[in-house]
Amino acid sequence: MSERILPSKSTTAHPDLDWSQVKETVLMLNLAAAQVEFSLRDGHSSVDVLADSFTSMAGGISDIEKSFKELINTYDIKDDLNDSVIDLCETVADKMQHAIIAFQFYDKLVQRLDHVVASLSQLGELVGDSSSIYSPKAWMALQDKIRSKYSMQQERELFDALMEGEDVESVLKRLHKLTEQSREDDDIELF
Repeated sequence: MSERILPSKSTTAHPDLDWSQVKETVLMLNLAAAQVEFSLRDGHSSVDVLADSFTSMAGGISDIEKSFKELINTYDIKDDLNDSVIDLCETVADKMQHAIIAFQFYDKLVQRLDHVVASLSQLGELVGDSSSIYSPKAWMALQDKIRSKYSMQQERELFDALMEGEDVESVLKRLHKLTEQSREDDDIELF
């Protein structure tokens, strides 16, 4: 069995009288928040480029369709190829619209993960504060602060259900069904 190697400055590698599970918990919460934040930053610029590209292409397809229709009308061209080209333009424009909607769902994902990062950081601060960690008022204030940041209904429903002690798996199944229904309806919630 190989031995794990921790960084030389890790408090776990060299525990002293000041070592505690609380400090280690705060470090691990900070690590989780940093990993999510790093991943978000890493993927965000690529998704922005893709979203801009799809939006631009959708506009380009629309311009091509308009120009083609003008050509048909100007030269009074009648043939099956015309309908075929127009149908292809409409199909591509429709696919572009679906891609743009998918990017809107990605934006919701990013917003949720941003909330996770903020929540983990705030939780780490509370757990690391020996004067607040045992205070129900401090925990209530933290929960109120976290919930107040949620702009999407599903986030608030998830928060409320879990704070009331509902089973995680049942809440996630219920919200997943609502999300799937929303996608089928192409109902984009603005946030």
